[in-house]
Amino acid sequence: MIKEKIRINLKTKIYSDMPYITIDGNKYEFINGETVIQVAHRNSIDIPNFCWHPGLSISGNCRICLVEIEKLPKLAIACSTLAEEGMVVHTKSEKTIEAQNAVMEFLLINHPLDCPICDEAGECKLQDYAYRYGVGESRFDEEKSKKDKRIPLGPNVMFDQERCISCSRCIRYCEEIAKSPQLTFVNRGEKVTIETFPSKELDNPYSMNVIEICPVGALTSRDFRFRARVWDMSFTNSICPGCARGCNTIIGVRNNEILRIEPRENTEVNDWWLCDWGRLNTYKYVNNKDLRIQSPQMRMDIQTKGKTDLIEVEWDEAESKAASILLSVPPDEILFIASPFATMEDNYVLKKTAIEIFRSNDIYYMPFIDTNFGDDILKQNDRTPNSNGLKLLGIKEVDDYVLNKLTNKRYKLFYIIKDDLTRTGIPIEILSEVENSIQHLVVKNNFYNYAKIIFPHSAYAEVNGTFINFKNRIQRLRPAVATLDKERLLGDFSLSRLDKFGAPNDRWTHGLKIDARPSWKIMKLLAKALGYNFAFENSEEVFIEMSESIPSLRGLDYEKIGDRGIQLKL
Repeated sequence: MIKEKIRINLKTKIYSDMPYITIDGNKYEFINGETVIQVAHRNSIDIPNFCWHPGLSISGNCRICLVEIEKLPKLAIACSTLAEEGMVVHTKSEKTIEAQNAVMEFLLINHPLDCPICDEAGECKLQDYAYRYGVGESRFDEEKSKKDKRIPLGPNVMFDQERCISCSRCIRYCEEIAKSPQLTFVNRGEKVTIETFPSKELDNPYSMNVIEICPVGALTSRDFRFRARVWDMSFTNSICPGCARGCNTIIGVRNNEILRIEPRENTEVNDWWLCDWGRLNTYKYVNNKDLRIQSPQMRMDIQTKGKTDLIEVEWDEAESKAASILLSVPPDEILFIASPFATMEDNYVLKKTAIEIFRSNDIYYMPFIDTNFGDDILKQNDRTPNSNGLKLLGIKEVDDYVLNKLTNKRYKLFYIIKDDLTRTGIPIEILSEVENSIQHLVVKNNFYNYAKIIFPHSAYAEVNGTFINFKNRIQRLRPAVATLDKERLLGDFSLSRLDKFGAPNDRWTHGLKIDARPSWKIMKLLAKALGYNFAFENSEEVFIEMSESIPSLRGLDYEKIGDRGIQLKL
């Protein structure tokens, strides 16, 4: 017995006395307290499941995870059966397969044939399991049970009672994760369904997570509903820019337009969840042609500043004029404003421009702390995605020194990337007295009309780059939508089937493409106009140069950061 418990790992040559179970003929170590499905999940063994979720408590009511365990008189559900030393589990035995077929037949008895109109089609567990574990026919000759359809549970979630398989994931999620128990079962039995409590709505800051954890199409997004088929979309791993946590996300795109944002699992950052604000308020401006700055703009007559008389110009003309303005002002009278909303790469090149070309240390950023926004789940009071990144770059917050110089009109030129100078709290009447400002903007803001030169800045979903979150974890952005000046690093840009194979006369190949660029590229061209050469050609080369000057980033590159990010040791 002792020899059986002491096993050798052939790769590492380390002896282990951890307990093990056998699944389908292979032995796997486990930690006391783990269930069979947890051991299987950790070792990439597929046991079908509907009600089980790694982030929720166990309910054990769908029964599709039945497995055969030797020496037990009947099949056991893997989600609630604790692993025991020497246990032998069969997930593909004849008994197990028969049970899976029976469960699928039972679940499909009353399920409507809504696949052609269901938003979940193409990523639905019930569809997948019906193909893999169903028998392909039904013995049920009676009329299906009819339940209500299109029930708005709250402002963001629509419910279809007929599709619900009563897995209780949504109920457990609201109670355990969102800390807002707004759902419950009613009419238990044949007519069972879920409802909100009387006079209540499913309306909490994390309500839309029930859409992902619903294994069928019973809970759908009212924002995304009927907008696209998932097989016609591309999906890009990204980071939410809504606050300092930097939740991992998946951006869904069709026709170069973002249609939805979903959470991406990362237990080091956001587990499996994403707040509703991050889903609904961080992408719609990206494709909004009325809000976006779509091309470089210039004000020809400085006497008319404050009026909307900016004209569109070519990039070369805007760069040349910006260089001329910068050379006309003493360097100690230029205020450089970095942005906690912009990437590490953009802010690094701004600092490089200020120090190497203008010998200026007047480079600051404006924090954005909102004590009404944060909570104890995911949302942070710091509503910027990269404040810690700016601190790592040595860029300081706007302080009394800067505010006094602004109030006393000591600056003659503002150079601002991706921010609004009115956030300093200085009255617009004072700020507007400065004759020149050069701004890199994604969308129009309160200080937009006071710019002399405006460069269209790429949105976060259009660039390669990095953010550093409040825990000092560096994470990657990838471009999900293309600009006219698209940058594609190898393997970093995905296209949907329609975008990839559409012909010029197809309507879905004419999505909006903004003539925008990341700040690092704008400033590289500006440096060239000023007689300097910044020796990088893409964002990763900017990152590598930056990492060589910052000890905690040394040795990193985009590949090493990967999809899950890296915790920095500061």
